[in-house]
Amino acid sequence: MTVLTEQDRLHLARALELAEGGRGRVSPNPLVGAVLVRDGDVIGEGFHAQLGGPHAEVEAIANCRRTGGDPAGATLYVTLEPCAHQGRRPPCTDAITEAGIARVIVGSDDPSDKASGRGPGILRDEGIGVSFAEGPEAAAARLLNQAFRKHARTGRPYVCLKSAVTLDGRTATAAGQSRWISGAESRELVHRWRAESDAVGIGIDTVLADDPLLTARIPHAVRQPRRVVFDSTARLPLESRLVATVDEAPVEVVARPDAPPERVADLRAAGVEITVVQGSPGERVSAALADLGRRDVTSVLLEGGSGIAGSFLDAGEIDELRLFIAPMIFGGSGSRPLAGGAGVREVTHAHRALAIEWEQSGEDLLVRARFREW
Repeated sequence: MTVLTEQDRLHLARALELAEGGRGRVSPNPLVGAVLVRDGDVIGEGFHAQLGGPHAEVEAIANCRRTGGDPAGATLYVTLEPCAHQGRRPPCTDAITEAGIARVIVGSDDPSDKASGRGPGILRDEGIGVSFAEGPEAAAARLLNQAFRKHARTGRPYVCLKSAVTLDGRTATAAGQSRWISGAESRELVHRWRAESDAVGIGIDTVLADDPLLTARIPHAVRQPRRVVFDSTARLPLESRLVATVDEAPVEVVARPDAPPERVADLRAAGVEITVVQGSPGERVSAALADLGRRDVTSVLLEGGSGIAGSFLDAGEIDELRLFIAPMIFGGSGSRPLAGGAGVREVTHAHRALAIEWEQSGEDLLVRARFREW
């Protein structure tokens, strides 16, 4: 670890800003940005822009050369440790060494088995100075890739629960109505989150009540998320909008082994993928997430109602909460809470957030609560 100078912090902050350009485009790869500096001047910038495309370090070197610069002797600021393995692209350590870069300042480690310090070690063996940042920039670099980091460490995707509640904490009326609690600006933001996520998860009760599409309906969306329905008995209607649009984005049903075979067969014939899991609700949640992780799904935006939220919460599988609080009250003991399930019996067993942020979202208040750091 190294203490950054003010100039170091500025350049690393710029690399973090650049890395955001790959959001929603590079999964299961991480977001990475890079800045080349020599004699205090920026001579090259780059970020990982698309899956299978050049990595940030290579882009920064290429950007430098396109403008007539020479990276030899420069300092490279990069948000994630450079890779040293052959994947979709050659190792970045080769490009850094061949460019004659003198020093590399790294925002965060790469916890995947293929990395874990190999890249920095190779660079040091080549006589290149390598330092890991500490402080706010290092924390920001880790937070930038929470989905990638969790998947690398556990094999399961990062789960973000999205919900909209009233001032009295209700997600639906006693009659089950929830459209619309959040305002237009908040709903537009959710579409952007979908475009940035590998998958969107929902419970069958919400599907039956709302018949949602769960697609990212924003201009220039690069991809659509996998749509995963937690549906123990395979009740997803064949006439639902999800099934009707299966050619636009994958639809997957997570069912129990005792789901009616004819329903499973009909859904498969319609193009729906079926994943069979067994055990308690919590065990089924964890098994489904492990299965998604094996298929390189690194992030899930959970959009279901209180039932599915409670199952994930009881299973300990919620990493983050994004909660829209709308300026209205439902009242009534029959209106729906944020999360059902078993819950906790004692205050000391509550799921406590590590960090909370809030901001205005149109007429709503958006609260972001992070429960784990990977």
